[in-house]
Amino acid sequence: MDELALIQGAKSGDLDAFNRLVLNYQGLAFNVALRIMGDEPSAADATQEAFISAYRGLKRYRGGSFRAWLLRIVTNACYDELRRLKRRPAASLDEMMEQEAALPVASPTEGPEAAVQRSELIRVIEDCLQGLAPEFRVVAVLVDIQGFNYQEVAESIGKPLGTVKSRLARARAKLRECLQEHGELLPTSIRLQNEAAR
Repeated sequence: MDELALIQGAKSGDLDAFNRLVLNYQGLAFNVALRIMGDEPSAADATQEAFISAYRGLKRYRGGSFRAWLLRIVTNACYDELRRLKRRPAASLDEMMEQEAALPVASPTEGPEAAVQRSELIRVIEDCLQGLAPEFRVVAVLVDIQGFNYQEVAESIGKPLGTVKSRLARARAKLRECLQEHGELLPTSIRLQNEAAR
């Protein structure tokens, strides 16, 4: 059954059709939420809330890109979750210990030192991404990580194309600035480019 038929079925109350839509989009929705939220439990909560909201609001879907419509709901659910977490920040000691204890797994072609450096660079990139204001983080995640084009992002976040472009430029500038503070972790080719630009 194609997506349009599933959407029509779901709008008519066919729960199986909606569940199939969820299966088609749950990976994408969770990945976007994870990059925005920064941790799996919050991303899972936001994704679940997004699908509940999508189900309740399906009758308001008027056509166009279903993916963009759904991602708008996901990003709104993330904003709601971020606001909720800001009011009541909670990080369990167990979660922090698990994150600290996680050791990178080396590939057969890289040594342990390279694996640790790669892991540290990934952590720094994630920290820099989490340091962005949510409106910039969302655009950076959707364009640079998920690979959406500007128009899809504009539809997903409900903002004009110019806003998407300016937010992305600012997000990239802030990420570059943050990463330069950890220049020793960057690959040699990028360090050389940064030094030449100065």
